[in-house]
Amino acid sequence: MSRVRTRPTREDTRQRLFDAAARLFERCGIGAASIDAIVAEAGFTRGAFYSNFATKEDLIIAMLEDHAERSLQHHRQLLARHRDPADFVTALGAAERSRKDPLGRAPLLHMELILFVARAEIRRPELARRLRARRALIAEMVAGTSGEIDPAWAGAMLLALEDGFRLHRLIDPASTPADSFIHSLSELQRLLGLGRKDR
Repeated sequence: MSRVRTRPTREDTRQRLFDAAARLFERCGIGAASIDAIVAEAGFTRGAFYSNFATKEDLIIAMLEDHAERSLQHHRQLLARHRDPADFVTALGAAERSRKDPLGRAPLLHMELILFVARAEIRRPELARRLRARRALIAEMVAGTSGEIDPAWAGAMLLALEDGFRLHRLIDPASTPADSFIHSLSELQRLLGLGRKDR
């Protein structure tokens, strides 16, 4: 009996293109990775690419948007289960170690994609919308924990801290462990007296 071959769904196709592009971008850089190389890495034809994206730039924007949306959903799910800031940071650290996210695991890839979009002035508003959404989520988490912390500024500061650690890890990984940002959150909580008390 012959096996029935099923065509991948649109979502499956996009995800395979994302994964293939991430591997190539990390390996040889955005500029050196052609559309032909991406589709070959994904095991598709050019038709599969152009049925989803008009250009390589569109693919990159979609990769960042997908990463941001999945991160927001992931963090909101954690926040729903862990309202206490200390509990949330502990859960976040454990979850981040187990997540399969090439943009989260590879700081060079993440920074390179962001810089690529930032250089394309027409695309910056799309990136800015995602940045504001991430800040808003942090503001929601911080709101009500302390009257001395402005939630909006807390969101801006913590995201800048996270990006800073990504950059430092690229420059000096020996002194910047992968969990540096999570560790810094725990230290900030300790200094500010946020979260649960010993019971």
